[in-house]
Amino acid sequence: MFSTLREDLRVVFERDPAVRSALEIILCYPGFHAIMFYRLAHWFWRNEFFLAGRFISHLGRFFTGIEIHPGAKIGKGFFIDHGMGVVIGETAEIGENCTLYHQVTLGGTSWAKEKRHPTLGNDVIIGSGAKVLGPFTVGDGSKVGSNSVVVKEVPKNSTVVGVPGRMVITEGKKVESKVDLEHGQLPDPEAKAISCLFDQIRALEQKVKDLTDEQHRLKAEIEPPAKAGNS
Repeated sequence: MFSTLREDLRVVFERDPAVRSALEIILCYPGFHAIMFYRLAHWFWRNEFFLAGRFISHLGRFFTGIEIHPGAKIGKGFFIDHGMGVVIGETAEIGENCTLYHQVTLGGTSWAKEKRHPTLGNDVIIGSGAKVLGPFTVGDGSKVGSNSVVVKEVPKNSTVVGVPGRMVITEGKKVESKVDLEHGQLPDPEAKAISCLFDQIRALEQKVKDLTDEQHRLKAEIEPPAKAGNS
């Protein structure tokens, strides 16, 4: 238990530059509190005390604003930054050293009693407000941009942005050992598409101007000069 607690504290120190002390984490970090509630609730759930597990989970939600179903499977090194509004479903599986920001949802798309929530590989980062919906896998080392909605498989070492989520990088960079928290510095395919449209509009405007100037020149050459009036 104490080794797990030390590991959870270490993760916060590693990934949050604002933290100053272990006591601050224990007293003031809802993501840390949510993990503590989850570990207790998950123990009851695994031992088939389902009501107790759900009740402890509900208490955790009440105190932290983070809802983690006790049936979810979460690996070591898990970190929730800020955390308000995070929802993790019953059949969700989270690998090692994953990071979730506030308002992330790992949700399901089926009412059947089956695997219906996503599986995150190791070293996955989910940006704030992102929704990952369905029983597919987000591969190791992948990142999901803020406010993205992901509804299909993501290969490992990929970057997904947009609604619906579109893969913009896959195996594009060397994976570093240090966790990359720059989830706000992701490419934006929509902005790039709009920029291309503006470039095309400017080019068309220039062509219209050139044609108009040419038309005026030809008109001036064809039309005879105006006769001078009688004095």
